[in-house]
Amino acid sequence: MSISNNKLLTPMQVAEYLGVDSETLNVWRATQRYNLPYIKVGRLVRYKSEDVQTFIESRTQHFDTS
Repeated sequence: MSISNNKLLTPMQVAEYLGVDSETLNVWRATQRYNLPYIKVGRLVRYKSEDVQTFIESRTQHFDTS
C-alpha cells in the first residue's frame, strides 16, 4: 500500500502500513506513547497521511558508519 498526500487513513490502513496491529495504535493513542497525531470525527479515528510519514521519519535511526 502506498500513502498518497492529503488523504485521511483509517487505523487499519495505518496499522497495515506500519506493520503493527490496529490494537497497538489504540494503545498508543490511549497512552500517548508516541507522537502520532490523529483526528477524531465523532467516534471515528483518522490519520493524515503526511502525519504518518512524519512519524516514520521521526522514528528513523541513522547510524554513522565513518
